[in-house]
Amino acid sequence: MTRLLAAGALWGATAVAQPVIVEGVRFEPTVRVAEQTLHLNGAGLRTRGFFKVYAAALYVPERSSAAMTLLAQSGARRVVITLLRDVHADTFAGSLLDTLKANVSEAQLTALQPQIEQLINAFRAAGVAKRGDTIVLDYTPQVGTRIAVNGQVRGDAIGGAAFFTALLRIWLGDRPVDEALKRALLGG
Repeated sequence: MTRLLAAGALWGATAVAQPVIVEGVRFEPTVRVAEQTLHLNGAGLRTRGFFKVYAAALYVPERSSAAMTLLAQSGARRVVITLLRDVHADTFAGSLLDTLKANVSEAQLTALQPQIEQLINAFRAAGVAKRGDTIVLDYTPQVGTRIAVNGQVRGDAIGGAAFFTALLRIWLGDRPVDEALKRALLGG
């Protein structure tokens, strides 16, 4: 029995160290953000109706299957989104904004309005996002949230830990953009 448990533990450790592939998009088991190693917490598919919209991954300092634990983490964090279809920037930003509104209070939304405007402007500057484009949202306490599209930073850094936590609620909140994607990002 001990050997079986040890073998299971070894397999689990190995499985975590392997890349995850979602709809042909490869997510590495770890990434470096601001000199910190982040671990892939989960990766999954965002669908809307019958359409596959994007593959997404969440990287955090410490893995967890509890949304509240992930939302409360400090330090660097990363969300990676690879589009599986062409999406206009206004449509993409609008979808994120609608889900953000559904997951934060009116007071939080008002307090975050300047950061939300920066986010929307960064996406609008990108124009139409094409199938295969990768959007990276990196948060570091020293800088804030940086948005990069295909490796090119868009706009200025958006300050505030509360802003990035609110962004995470789009995928991990009580009313996420996609329940199946939430489960996947939680490692399920």
